[in-house]
Amino acid sequence: MTAESAREFEALETQAATLLDNFRRAGYEQVAPSILQPADIFLDEVGEQIRSRTYVFTDLAGEELCLRPDLTVPVSRLYLERHPAADVEARYCYNGPAFRFQPGGGRGAHPREFRQAGIECFGAKDRDGADREVVLLAVEAVRSAGLKDFRLRFGDIALFYTLLDELDLPERWRLKLRHYFWRPPAFHALLSRLAKGERPNGDGDVIALAETLHGQDPERAEELVAAYLETKHLPLTGNRTLGEIAARLADHAADLRADPLPKEVATVIDYYLAVAAPPLAAADRIAMIAKAAGLDLGPALHAHVRRFERLAASGLDLGTATFATEFGRSLEYYSGLVFQIEAGAKGTGAQGEAGQVAGGGRYDGLLARLGARAPVPAIGSAIHTERLLAAVMGAS
Repeated sequence: MTAESAREFEALETQAATLLDNFRRAGYEQVAPSILQPADIFLDEVGEQIRSRTYVFTDLAGEELCLRPDLTVPVSRLYLERHPAADVEARYCYNGPAFRFQPGGGRGAHPREFRQAGIECFGAKDRDGADREVVLLAVEAVRSAGLKDFRLRFGDIALFYTLLDELDLPERWRLKLRHYFWRPPAFHALLSRLAKGERPNGDGDVIALAETLHGQDPERAEELVAAYLETKHLPLTGNRTLGEIAARLADHAADLRADPLPKEVATVIDYYLAVAAPPLAAADRIAMIAKAAGLDLGPALHAHVRRFERLAASGLDLGTATFATEFGRSLEYYSGLVFQIEAGAKGTGAQGEAGQVAGGGRYDGLLARLGARAPVPAIGSAIHTERLLAAVMGAS
């Protein structure tokens, strides 16, 4: 270890001690979930953007494992191990490594092995109170580590889902738009295509294969896909199984037969996703869009306003905060409020290597997908400690 590396390690350890002290004083129990995790859970739950960057391998017993790409899922699994009925309120904090492939190689504030210090709150029936608690604690934690110049970005996936539920559109497209929300460029390309009634893009042979899968049972669909790959001399590579490929092609075939999305519906969605303003001003704009479209977003919008009024009353300065309707973060288990702490003052963007130093959100559906009998209220936040340290050092 070089002298510079030793100094950085010592600085990270000192910073971690400060962060964890904040979390423990707030009533969060420190835990250390396993670094090795079942690969299928992560590949199913974290979403496309993280899935493609997860280190996956098979051990000598044939079990497919991965190096954890984040700590929320491991801590959620730990909670269920301790409380299988998921009927106990619990708060955990942690500090440890996570692993993600970084295009071009890991370096600086974006290494392939990086540390996350964070908190997870499970089972709190007062969702609004838990939302405020986690946001305020994340902000206080980065401040205690020396970050003075930052801004907040918020979003709300549940509000977008409410909009989709209120719109008159085919159920297939409602589900598809939910799925694509996490990838804005792909989402807008899909929305444009649906509004124009265009057929899905793709290789002619692939579309033909997708057509042959229509109405087939899963086993037969896998056989047809395997035969196609063998004929084309294409290896089965990456993190997708034969069954997953067949399912996606069958989904593609169903798209070919679905009705187009009404253009007026696409216009409302476009207007909604263009909103980016201070939280309460954003609520006014969303209300105007909903009223013009004849939609009732009342309860969801009231919850939005109440949340930010209470955050402001708790002392959080929302003067430089932004609520962006298109903002959802990259982890697809989120289901409600999401937020991000970005280094730099308003107007500078998240420039430089530090960029986003912390983020989090509500994920009420995740524990049910991990084995709980029903959805469990849950919200958390993680701090990328190398990025935080880079931002603090860069400002000093």
